[in-house]
Amino acid sequence: MKYVLYNELSNNKKAKVTVDEYVKGLTEEYESYNVIGFDYSTFIPNLKKEDTIVLIGGDGTLNHFVNDVDCDALENDVYFLAAGTGNDFLNDVGNGERMIKINQYIKNLPVVELNGKSYKFLNGVGFGIDGWCCEEGDRQRAKSDKPVNYTSIAINGLLFKFKRRTATVIVDGEKYVFKRAWLAPAMNGRFYGGGMNVAPMQDRLAENKVLTTVIYTGASKLVSLIRFPNIFKGQLQKFKTVHTYQGKEIEVIFDKPCAAQIDGETILNVTSYKAHI
Repeated sequence: MKYVLYNELSNNKKAKVTVDEYVKGLTEEYESYNVIGFDYSTFIPNLKKEDTIVLIGGDGTLNHFVNDVDCDALENDVYFLAAGTGNDFLNDVGNGERMIKINQYIKNLPVVELNGKSYKFLNGVGFGIDGWCCEEGDRQRAKSDKPVNYTSIAINGLLFKFKRRTATVIVDGEKYVFKRAWLAPAMNGRFYGGGMNVAPMQDRLAENKVLTTVIYTGASKLVSLIRFPNIFKGQLQKFKTVHTYQGKEIEVIFDKPCAAQIDGETILNVTSYKAHI
């Protein structure tokens, strides 16, 4: 049996179109379920080993799956069909494909601890203006059904709204302090934020696996804005105001609270996080 699990809220509530197109071409027996409020704890134990799971949605759909399911013990084949707005996971590993088998990517995942809770993550933990952009996007989405323009939000944050933090960053016990920090993520993949190649050196399947943090600082808001598009090209590291570290454990502490995002899922009022692999 093939089980098609989809998030009807993905891609600005247009994911069902992708689902309908996919199941129309199936010749085998299948069942489909919307994963909003879905109970994986009763679903997974009742699967047969030969059953296949197809996840249809975005990065948030994947994040909920890896946190609700013991993927290290999962024996079923799992496929992912992208139907999100950002699709950072597929940008990183898809090699141009829209649907891929993901079992190797959802095992042995890093964990982040913040606000007293632990979460697994696939792509990255954003902290700084990236988290603020997700917070602002959620705020706009709650008021209107119009697509959220994250580029516009980022520009507004860089020039006016977001207040930079002093960031204390600890990587495998080594401590660094940065003033006027725009962002300080912990990356398991290369991409986050809908196509930002913030950590081009990161390899999520490396034999000796580490996480990457990239601290972007800047004295001038205008210069920071001019340089910011380089993050989409994977070229942010060429600037002296960008500092990159890799390690098994990354802890970031801000001097003032800020929103964080985990694979695009927003968590408010965070002053610190600790990520480890």
